[in-house]
Amino acid sequence: MKFLTSIQELISYSDLARLLIAFVLALPVGWEREKETRSIGMRTFPLVSLASCGYMLIGQSIVGDDPEALAKILYGLMTGIGFIGGGAVLKENGSVHGTATAASIWNTGAIGAAVAFQRYEIAIALAIVNFGALRIVPTLKKKIIPLDKAKN
Repeated sequence: MKFLTSIQELISYSDLARLLIAFVLALPVGWEREKETRSIGMRTFPLVSLASCGYMLIGQSIVGDDPEALAKILYGLMTGIGFIGGGAVLKENGSVHGTATAASIWNTGAIGAAVAFQRYEIAIALAIVNFGALRIVPTLKKKIIPLDKAKN
């Protein structure tokens, strides 16, 4: 019996480690949004990643390795996160704002899910690309768009 208890404790620590990893991987995205004075930032993005990881870990413990059941859980999770992201999109005076924030919310959900499935390479790639898209692409955009407008 003691052997089974130690295995369960090891699994618990593994789950806690995954939850922590999911939280930490989303912090740079949250920091970037916070730095840009967006309404969603350092708390929201890591919590979305953490919750996504948690839901998938709970799902795995309930349905085991059933790919169809896990896909349904993942589908529901990503749909729900899409609704959260939708709340970040604002349309006013013919322009739309918040799409990068909404996409980043969705992406941090995917980071959490990837960590839950121990696909750390995917989670890390998503985190790096998301952070890069928020930090580097706007600078490139400022350099490229004025050139295009000058041609017209």
